[in-house]
Amino acid sequence: MSEGGGEGTAERGGLRAALGGLTTRGRSFLAAGVAAVACSYLLGQADLLRVGLLLAALPLVCVLVLHRTRYRVAGSRTLAPARVSAAAESRVRLGMENISRLPTGVLMLQDRVPYVLGPRPRFVLDRVEAGGRREVSYRVRSDLRGRYPLGPLQLRLSDPFGMCELTRSFSSVDTLTVVPRVEPLPPVRLAGEAAGYGDGRQRSLALAGEDDLIPRDYRHGDDLRRVHWRSTARFGELMVRREEQPQKARCTVLLDTRGIAHPGAGPDAPFEWAVAGAASAAVHLLERGFSVRLLTDTGTSVPGPDGAGGFAGGTESADAVGLLLDTLAVVDHSEEESLSAAYDAVRGGNEGLLIAFFGDLDEEQAAVAGRMRQRSGAAVAFVLDGDAWTRGPGGIRFSAGQVPVAERLRLLRRAGWTALPVAPGDALADLWRAAADRTGAEPQRQAAADAPADAPKTVAGGWS
Repeated sequence: MSEGGGEGTAERGGLRAALGGLTTRGRSFLAAGVAAVACSYLLGQADLLRVGLLLAALPLVCVLVLHRTRYRVAGSRTLAPARVSAAAESRVRLGMENISRLPTGVLMLQDRVPYVLGPRPRFVLDRVEAGGRREVSYRVRSDLRGRYPLGPLQLRLSDPFGMCELTRSFSSVDTLTVVPRVEPLPPVRLAGEAAGYGDGRQRSLALAGEDDLIPRDYRHGDDLRRVHWRSTARFGELMVRREEQPQKARCTVLLDTRGIAHPGAGPDAPFEWAVAGAASAAVHLLERGFSVRLLTDTGTSVPGPDGAGGFAGGTESADAVGLLLDTLAVVDHSEEESLSAAYDAVRGGNEGLLIAFFGDLDEEQAAVAGRMRQRSGAAVAFVLDGDAWTRGPGGIRFSAGQVPVAERLRLLRRAGWTALPVAPGDALADLWRAAADRTGAEPQRQAAADAPADAPKTVAGGWS
């Protein structure tokens, strides 16, 4: 049997492999035939010998005929879609076309799938005429993110008497990518977004100041109000000021992947919440025009489409989102015990807005995280409450020795972070809105703390 199309060529195997395809019925017939032949020899019964030969020959003939049968079929597999969110379904369509001149017999179509995607799908095709085509489909679903191979596709051939079944495997394997769930976030402004597009964007007008403009030649259609007369007098021809160049807002999303910082496993584990939160925050900022860098505790920046450590937003956000989610689909726990590598990566320059998803932090790691704040315009931390995530039924806590979440938040806030605790069942959208409220109120609290004791204070209705 051979195959065309997208699945490659199926392997036929030898005669010994065909004999291994005898079913229970075929083995029973063969054993009964051999026993009948032996009894006929011992008892001297010629009729019993003929019955024994018939019983033994029938499964052997079926094996030989099935082994020499050659079907030329073309198979295909289509995933719609090939990238899905966790707990979402994807439909897999299998196509089988008989490209030979002879009709096929009974075929069993089977596709190999990992056990996390569900049971192995099997379909029975009664008879495919010459040039005919059959299509079947099934659904797959996974609560766990990752990349899962689908295939190779297998065809199981059977004779009309059910004496023998032979399996032919094709070669092609497709991949289903299950990415973290992305939660839509409210369009609120966090501190540090002044460097982005919109009302708070900065524009690059000159190299060293307002008088150090870089003019260019006048072009037809330029607004005469943009003529730079000083450069015009210097060069003897009309010169205009260049268009204002908006500066791209930058943001770093830090994901703490340390295994010791995230207890438990499974779709409801705190680490999965952190991965989904990092995906939601990064996608939200990409759609708002930010240039987003995804950083892990190992100090490794995920390369963007251009090979650099960042993903460009704006018009290219769709491709950037796909690459980012593909990366987060396979991220796993690291063996790091410290955030020092991430601090060294952040220390390299001004990161603009820094958004971190931390697991359990001891006092030393909270201090390292606090120093990261010094290299960013604003910093927002979502700290997973290990006490709440590891508390079992009845309020019994299974792990101990960790710094209480209130102490971790206090250390981070003292360093300038906007830190919020994360408990099981918390929605990132609510925490995101709370972070915006806290960052908006932070300058007022800081001004009140720095104001002299005898300074006038505002009260409802005026000054006091």
